[in-house]
Amino acid sequence: MARVVNIHPENPQTRLLAQAVEFIRQGAIVALPTDSCYALGCHLGDKEALDRIRAIRQIDDRHHLTLMVRDLSQIATYARVDNAQYRMLKAATPGSYVFILEGSKELPRRVMHPKRKTIGLRIPDHPVALALLEELGEPLLTCTLQLPGDEAPLTEGWEIQDRLDDHIEWILDAGYCGTEPTTVIDLTGPSPELVRAGRGPLEPFGL
Repeated sequence: MARVVNIHPENPQTRLLAQAVEFIRQGAIVALPTDSCYALGCHLGDKEALDRIRAIRQIDDRHHLTLMVRDLSQIATYARVDNAQYRMLKAATPGSYVFILEGSKELPRRVMHPKRKTIGLRIPDHPVALALLEELGEPLLTCTLQLPGDEAPLTEGWEIQDRLDDHIEWILDAGYCGTEPTTVIDLTGPSPELVRAGRGPLEPFGL
């Protein structure tokens, strides 16, 4: 049964964040607010939780997952980033973007695209997500909380509980945070390539 935790959207309570982190480290899946829409998240090293998220979303290993990190220094740990890529990341983060980058050796192979060895990375611009990442002290493996057959992500804590009560453990309910997903940009080629247009503006990348 999923526990719904009402958390302040701008000043999240440390006690609640600490509880969420404890559950994440024990294998829980958490629904959390971001600057685009709600996401599902789990511990990077937890294969069982990863498999459960893929089952909930009905996606396979060719669907890029997103490694949510708190700052650029963490991106450099988990992805190969050259100077040009770093400048683009610095100009656009935190924000509603997912960047497809080549994964580093620090990443478990199971979380990367099986052929390309790539992963999505993002730095969210939402107080709850950033505070959770700070409390966790490491990245969170995430994907958009949009269920199969739905036209938009879920946006309300009660709605998430109603649909996923038997499938996830924690819901950090910070109220409505939007339904428009992130903009996804592939940075592995010679120039940025738009994968999905979303909330993040395209102008900084000349797209």
